[in-house]
Amino acid sequence: MINLELPDYLDNMKTQMKGFAEGLLRPIARKYDEAEHTYPVELDVLKGMPVMSRPKKKAGEEKPKKDAERKNGSNMSQAVTVESICWGDVGLMLSIPGAGLGNAAIVAVATDEQMERFGSKWAAMAITEPGSGSDAGSIQTTAVLDGDEWVLNGEKIFVTCADRCDAVVVWANVDPSAGKAGIKSFIVEKGTPGFTLEKLEHKLGIRASDTGTFFLKDCRIPKDNILGSAEVKKSTEGFKGVMKTFDNTRPMVASMSNGVAGASLEFLKQKMEEAGIALDYNENTNNVSAMQKEYYMMEANLEAMRLLTYKASWMADEKIFNNVEASMSKAKAGRAGTLITQKVCELLGSMGFTREHLAEKWMRDSKILDIFEGTGQIQHLIVARNILKLSRNELK
Repeated sequence: MINLELPDYLDNMKTQMKGFAEGLLRPIARKYDEAEHTYPVELDVLKGMPVMSRPKKKAGEEKPKKDAERKNGSNMSQAVTVESICWGDVGLMLSIPGAGLGNAAIVAVATDEQMERFGSKWAAMAITEPGSGSDAGSIQTTAVLDGDEWVLNGEKIFVTCADRCDAVVVWANVDPSAGKAGIKSFIVEKGTPGFTLEKLEHKLGIRASDTGTFFLKDCRIPKDNILGSAEVKKSTEGFKGVMKTFDNTRPMVASMSNGVAGASLEFLKQKMEEAGIALDYNENTNNVSAMQKEYYMMEANLEAMRLLTYKASWMADEKIFNNVEASMSKAKAGRAGTLITQKVCELLGSMGFTREHLAEKWMRDSKILDIFEGTGQIQHLIVARNILKLSRNELK
């Protein structure tokens, strides 16, 4: 028998995190939506708390566990936690100290020495450039080895937590003739000469989270700041290595969408019940009102979003290659979450577009979740290439 329910400890975690989100994040969501670029000082209570860490190997860990001994790991826990926190506010969730995408990359491929140096720092990730968005392989930022230092030159845009982070994982090209194999990632600390935060963006949604542009001009960093091995020829943690980070983080973005869509749908249900519109799951869907039918369809999509996310996260915990499943969860949740929040605003009428309620904010916030960490279109390409067994050149 397949059990699709969360185990008790994860269900309890979900309840606790939702309580945290309801008590701390939901009350200040509108405040920091309107006060864009202002750091949410209320989040200072979370400083110093371990957000991301690398699990230590234990003796005999390589032995497969029996089914009765299996327990969901960090990825499933994060999926549940992220969804619950984003029910409170996704922009504030992205502003939690130490929870940057760069931290995920460091945990995934950093050496033990790099973990010691940078593991406790708040790290952002700088991939996107003016001429390189979804195609990370076309990165133009360069890194040239000069003695014991790397010299970086280029521009990075749409960097999340750009102003608040302590360090940035910068993707750069060490050998343009090598294609994607020439793409490596480097840890650049804030305050390094030649590394300048040029501007912060004014955005449609997730306004509580700061997003900025960096310029790198003859920026010099130590040779061993290349993420992974300091020897380029020995470094297998380059483009392929850090791209594997997304197999873990794309389900987390899907979880963000699950949280926002869940909050939106929950608010709609509340207002429907206040208006005397009862939801009866025993009723034939052909005999219910148009609004009820829309609600049932959105609820079904939300459940599909969650199940795809849980599967991808479970596979990551089980060390099963989940590239396709990660993209499936991101594609489904990103697109369906956007449609759910839009439809909720439509069904709410005037309540869906006034700032008196958060519904219009959830609609704005949800849009980015279909875009960053690989657009929905890119996720569909990844899935299609794997299913059809076609290469990147065969299916563009």
